[in-house]
Amino acid sequence: MLTAACSGGGGGSSGSAGSGGSGTGHGTSSPAASRAAGAQLTISPANGSKNVQPGQGITVTAARGKLTHVSVSSGAGPVSGQLNAAGTSWRSTRTLGVAATYTVTASATAAGDKPVIQTSRFTTLTPARTFQTMIFEGSGQTYGVGMPILLTFSQPIVNKAAVERSLQLSTSKPVVGAWSWDGDQKLNFRPRGYWPAHTRVSFTAHLNGVEAAPGLYGYHTLTQSFDIGGSLIVVASTATHHLDLYRDGKFYVRWPISSGKPGDNTPNGTYLTIEKGNPVLMKGPGYQLEVPWSVRFTWSGDYLHDAYWSVGQQGFTNVSHGCVNLAPADAEAYYKMEVPGDPVTVTGSPRAGVWDNGWTQWFLAWPRYLGGSALHQAVEAGPGGSTFVSPSALPAPSGSAPLYQPAPGNWSANA
Repeated sequence: MLTAACSGGGGGSSGSAGSGGSGTGHGTSSPAASRAAGAQLTISPANGSKNVQPGQGITVTAARGKLTHVSVSSGAGPVSGQLNAAGTSWRSTRTLGVAATYTVTASATAAGDKPVIQTSRFTTLTPARTFQTMIFEGSGQTYGVGMPILLTFSQPIVNKAAVERSLQLSTSKPVVGAWSWDGDQKLNFRPRGYWPAHTRVSFTAHLNGVEAAPGLYGYHTLTQSFDIGGSLIVVASTATHHLDLYRDGKFYVRWPISSGKPGDNTPNGTYLTIEKGNPVLMKGPGYQLEVPWSVRFTWSGDYLHDAYWSVGQQGFTNVSHGCVNLAPADAEAYYKMEVPGDPVTVTGSPRAGVWDNGWTQWFLAWPRYLGGSALHQAVEAGPGGSTFVSPSALPAPSGSAPLYQPAPGNWSANA
């Protein structure tokens, strides 16, 4: 019985595993021992190879016979592989880890002959330069339906496609989304529409051995799991001075608000809640006070918050310094429901939203967001993992604004 997913081998990326080695990493193990028998085995990298490029991967082939067993052992983590339909070739599916020793044992048989067994032991290179990766999401935390997966790299990434290929998602409910780069050191995953409520998300970055730039390698596998909570969506109109709150996929309540006065207009756009405090000390020209029940949605300091001093203007006129003012009971109710990543859309303002002033991934319509992927492919995820797919092969979206996704151009200024 052939072992297709081998035990105890090097981890790494789902990037290309066939880029070839360097130094003594070239070559294959000698098949001389098996020439007298019917089957002939070849293992690459060759036995004794050193400084093997992790992207070279492992290949085992059988001539005049079929493979019956392949196993890989290493302290760098498991190695998965795939056997071809003819049963004559086995190939590792992910990049090997750096600075690791691998032992490959394989056997093959030909009709009427005894099994032929062969072993190759080799080491991969130890890189002079490495990079680190951080994920924003915390283990076991709960986030809103708009929350992107936020990755930050310690060094600029050149080979962005290889990094994307190394990333794997598992979701308790089917999700369609994409990876999209924001510069050379930030990479985000966002669904095409908001996450399905109450989705469990598990993330793995097989970065060990990925060459992200010339001579710059990953040396770690990053994993994280978190939850998407219930759906809580705000649409606040600076023109009508009302906020509509949608909860669990349905309209929930309408509250009067007062947003930024002329010159301090609250900017349009679909943002995500970032953090909250009760109270938050707010300072500005001519004021400094502690504000209760405050939920932040831009880095520049826009909040939805209790404004007990402007209750008389809420629902009628805009008098704030840019925040969305709520009555005390309404602000408290929202504060207690909110988690980071809940969508907040501001409409009706003469002021346009600014990219990266908060988590602004939903400023971009799906085609433009998808254009930020180095692979130019979408991701389909589910309980069994994720795969890259052509955008043209995706089913049509099944929902509309504001519950499924925000409207295109939501950040634009109103005339």
